[in-house]
Amino acid sequence: QVQLVESGGGLVQPGGSLRLSCAASGFIFSRYWMYWVRQSPEKGLERVSVMNPSGGTTYYTDSEKGRFTISRDNAKNTLYLQMNDLKSEDTAVYYCAARTSPIWHIPTSLNEYDYWGQGTQVTVSS
Repeated sequence: QVQLVESGGGLVQPGGSLRLSCAASGFIFSRYWMYWVRQSPEKGLERVSVMNPSGGTTYYTDSEKGRFTISRDNAKNTLYLQMNDLKSEDTAVYYCAARTSPIWHIPTSLNEYDYWGQGTQVTVSS
């Protein structure tokens, strides 16, 4: 069956770094647009970053540009998010999600994606 399993979250101080991973199985990973989205009580669901199937195109929201880097290894069916200079407002549950075709509007629900994981908690606090 399809699985997306996120890992790498945790508690980190402001200015610190974390690297999230998302292991995919049960579908042809290399044919899917991959997303990192996050959800918090304060801000709801937010799109963080997007990568096309080949890894040649990326997108970041303005608040993440220069701090976050999305990458993927299609040979390992794995998506990554390197997060540097973390801020308290980055605190959220981070999900990876997959779609065969891209969507660019701000998501209102994880149901807008074909597949998504269970999420990993990132807490930025001193």
